[in-house]
Amino acid sequence: MTDSSKKESSLVVLQKLKSAGYEAYFAGGSVRDMLLNREPKDYDIATNAKPDDVEKMFKKTVLVGKQFGVVKVIHEGCEVEVTTFRSEGPYVDGRRPSSVSFVSAKEDVSRRDFTVNGLLYDPVKDEVLDFVGGKKDIKDKLIRCIGNPEERFEEDKLRMMRAVRFAVQLDFKIESDTFNAVKKLSGSIIVVSWERIQDEFRKILAYKNRTNGVKLLVECGLLRYILPELLETKGVQQPPEFHPEGDVWTHTLLTLEKLNSYDFDVSLGALLHDIGKPRAFAMRNGKMTYYKHEHIGEEIAESICKRLKLSNDETESVKYIVRNHLRFKDVKNMKVSKLKRFLQEKLFDRLKLAAIADTLASNGNMEFFEFIDDFVKKQSSEELKPNPFITGNDLIGLGLKPGPVFSKILDEVYDKQLEGKVKTREQALSYLKKFIP
Repeated sequence: MTDSSKKESSLVVLQKLKSAGYEAYFAGGSVRDMLLNREPKDYDIATNAKPDDVEKMFKKTVLVGKQFGVVKVIHEGCEVEVTTFRSEGPYVDGRRPSSVSFVSAKEDVSRRDFTVNGLLYDPVKDEVLDFVGGKKDIKDKLIRCIGNPEERFEEDKLRMMRAVRFAVQLDFKIESDTFNAVKKLSGSIIVVSWERIQDEFRKILAYKNRTNGVKLLVECGLLRYILPELLETKGVQQPPEFHPEGDVWTHTLLTLEKLNSYDFDVSLGALLHDIGKPRAFAMRNGKMTYYKHEHIGEEIAESICKRLKLSNDETESVKYIVRNHLRFKDVKNMKVSKLKRFLQEKLFDRLKLAAIADTLASNGNMEFFEFIDDFVKKQSSEELKPNPFITGNDLIGLGLKPGPVFSKILDEVYDKQLEGKVKTREQALSYLKKFIP
């Protein structure tokens, strides 16, 4: 489904509402993006038509929140969200209003989160309705709450993270009263579900300006409640000959900045790769050491992933990156079989991205990655990851009984194959004879 088809379907729905005598506008982020000359991802519609009216007008609809005035209209395979202008009662759970009443367009906009998201656009008249000063804030590149910031954040605590996310996404600054309200209320973020926090944090790390996003989370006090372990890296010194950039915190932010991936697991793995250093730090013979910090870090990373409610696959990826980020320094000394096995590991490419960023954020010595790239160029795909010449069935056929020893035998023979010392199935079978009593 293309962005143009979404826009066309949304226009059809909007025009049908207007033809029936209702007010209807594009609302929120789509208007903001159009004013910024960006292609909107979605075109949500705000209208004075009631949910029941919307249902009757369109053949296919999905009720996603009828009590809140939200109906999805399905047009030619595209979902168009249609929301009735509404006013909201007190938020009793920090997320949902206790009651909803249907109101005018101006009153509807006044209950939204930020001025840049509070604009309405009539594509028929080509007219922007701005009741909240959103156009000026877009021009001034400011994220500002509509009305009283503390009230907006008390209604939905996640809006504090959304303020940071929009600042990162749009490369805007957070207006001072809005920022101070986040600082004051930052501790209340813990009432929000970790799934929602994870979703916003994921979005913050998905933009080019993500390093500033992490800094903003620190400055406004939110990181203390979301990732307090990361703050432990501040002031943890590193040997200047290996880390001329500074302490672990500085190095961590620089790693994220250098990272050439926006996948959440890789970004989080890069952010946490040295998370174990503060607890592993020690002075030995006048030298700074961080013995087993990658293993300590893996345990910390696992607890963070659980807190953020990550999937098992993403958790394993983050842990793998943290646990293995030092392995590249050993590649020149690895046996060919060990190096090939390393290259075969399922998450190797994700690890490599994080490790390259780690290196670029420290001494910049790329020799280990150049060695790997050169090694790979000299190998065919069959040589790098050949199918094993023998299987467990071959061992059984030779009279060996299944058991733990099978894996050791198969690994040894496969290593010989990877090293080029066993080049055919016949040679592999011949090599097996050494294991037969």
